Amino acid sequence: MRRLPRRALSTACLALAVPARAQGRGEEGGYPAAPVTLVAPFAAGGAADLAARTLARFAPRHLPNPGAGMVVENRAGASGALGTQHVARAAPDGQTLLLARVSAAAILPALDPRTPYAWDGFTMLGLLDENPFVVCVRADAPWRSFATLLAALREQPGGLSFATTGPATLLDLGVRHIFATAGLPLDAGVAKPYRGGGEAVAALVAGEVDFLGNNLSDTIGAIRGGQLRALVVGLRRERHALLPQVPSAREVEFEALAEVTGWNALYAPPGLAAPAQAAWVAAIAALRGDAGWMAATRAVGSYPRLLPPEETRDYVRAQVALYHDLGRRLGLI
Repeated sequence: MRRLPRRALSTACLALAVPARAQGRGEEGGYPAAPVTLVAPFAAGGAADLAARTLARFAPRHLPNPGAGMVVENRAGASGALGTQHVARAAPDGQTLLLARVSAAAILPALDPRTPYAWDGFTMLGLLDENPFVVCVRADAPWRSFATLLAALREQPGGLSFATTGPATLLDLGVRHIFATAGLPLDAGVAKPYRGGGEAVAALVAGEVDFLGNNLSDTIGAIRGGQLRALVVGLRRERHALLPQVPSAREVEFEALAEVTGWNALYAPPGLAAPAQAAWVAAIAALRGDAGWMAATRAVGSYPRLLPPEETRDYVRAQVALYHDLGRRLGLI
C-alpha cells in the first residue's frame, strides 16, 4: 500500500477537521457553541422535568445553531432551591439555564426570607405554560368526590396523609390552602415529603399516602391509566379537555382552588450575555408556531402561555404577591 507524503497527510487531516469543527458550532458559528444545560430543580418524572425535556426537544431548533442541542440536568432538593440557586450563581454565558418552577421561583421567595436568591435575581427569558392543580386519590379509595374527601378530613383530623414535595411548594401549599378554605386546621392531614411530583404520584399509587394535590402534568398518566381518581381540577373555566369527566373547582363550589396553579418559565443567570438573551427570546417566540411543542405541552394537561421577558417579570411579580398574601392568610409568615 502506497503511503501518502507527510505534507499531504497533514493537509487531508486539516480538511477533515475544519468541517467537523464548523458542524459542531453551526454554519455561522452562532450561539450556542456547545450543548446548553437546562437545570430542572426537581426530580425526574415531575412537572419541571417533563416541561424541561419538552423544551429541550423542541426549542433548540429555533436557535442560531440548532445543532448544539440542550441537555436536562435534574438538581433536586430544598423545595427546588438547590437547582435554582445553582443557576443563579452560574456564568452568564448562556450555557446554563433554569426551568423555573412556581415553587422555587415564586413561592419560596414569597414565604421565606432565608431563600438564597431574589425572585427577580435572574435574566427572565419568557413564560412557557401554566398547569392546573388537581386533587387525586387512589382508584380504589372510598372517596368518590371532593366533598367526601373533605368530610373524611373533618371526621378524622390527622388521620389521612398526603404527599408533598416539601414546605413552600405547590403540593404542600395547595393542600393547606384547601384545609384553610374548608375551615380545617392546617394539620388536618399528615404531610409526607418526596423529592418531586413524580415521586409523590408514585407514593399515592403505592398506597403510601391517602391523597395528594398536584400539577395535572404529574398525574395525568396515572389518572388515564386507571390508577388514580381525580376528584377536582382547579379551573374556574369549563372542564379540562383531557379530563372531561372531572368537575372544575367552580362546579364543586371551591373556586379558591383555582388560585394555585403550576407554571414553567425559562430563566438564565443575572447579566446574561446579550446574544444569548436575544437568541432565546426569539426561540420562545418561535414556539408559538411550533406544532410539536404545542402538542407535547397540551398532552400533559398544560396550557401554552408564551410571554416575552417584561410580561414574564410582571407575571412572576404578581405570583409572588399572591403567595405572600396566601402565606399570611394561612399563618405561614
